Amino acid sequence: MTDPIRIDVWSDIACPWCYIGKRNLESGLRATASDENAPEVEVVFHSYELSPDTPVDFEGDEVDFLAGHKGMPRDQVRQMLDRVTGVAAEAGLDYHFDILKHTNTVKAHELLHFAKEQGRQYDMTERLMAAYFVEGRHVGRVDDLVALAGEIGLDETAARTALEQGSFRDAVDADKAKASAYGISGVPFFVIDGKYGVSGAQPADAFAQIARQVWAERQEASADEAAPAV
Repeated sequence: MTDPIRIDVWSDIACPWCYIGKRNLESGLRATASDENAPEVEVVFHSYELSPDTPVDFEGDEVDFLAGHKGMPRDQVRQMLDRVTGVAAEAGLDYHFDILKHTNTVKAHELLHFAKEQGRQYDMTERLMAAYFVEGRHVGRVDDLVALAGEIGLDETAARTALEQGSFRDAVDADKAKASAYGISGVPFFVIDGKYGVSGAQPADAFAQIARQVWAERQEASADEAAPAV
């Protein structure tokens, strides 16, 4: 029996292309589900902080942040955000940069590792990204994160304890160190089966194609191993 393909995804909650990439990956994998020999896939998310020096309570909106962080003219920033909003809409996402609350994401990443321990990392990733980009929720403060954890059915008391004690900070740092070892300098970044690196929010068709390719390679290897020696 062929083991599932493992897709390791480095992303940040505050990365608009990461949410788009997640949706495109889901769409691509969904397209393969009707294949006669559909690939089996396991997706694991890893922490990456785009702006670790960002304060938890940033004063200003997303235009203020990007204009200050990247040194871009404000009109150019607005045009860029409009373009990203359009791409997100094509992926089925309704971004609202006007109400987005820019913040430090390290605690959100700690929560993702807590959720992973409970077998709910994928659901927590979706909830955090939707809260941030679609609903304008704050995802940097412990109280807000605990509430979001509760919304997907995780134990709020356990989540609060983990966040307040920094129980998963080492796991976040380990993800970041592995990203550095891989040479990852931007997200989203997808590592397919430990051997193929895919950078950026690729279209759904690209994810479907590589999933089918890797699955075929996996099954060919399994067949070779099972063949009797001559």
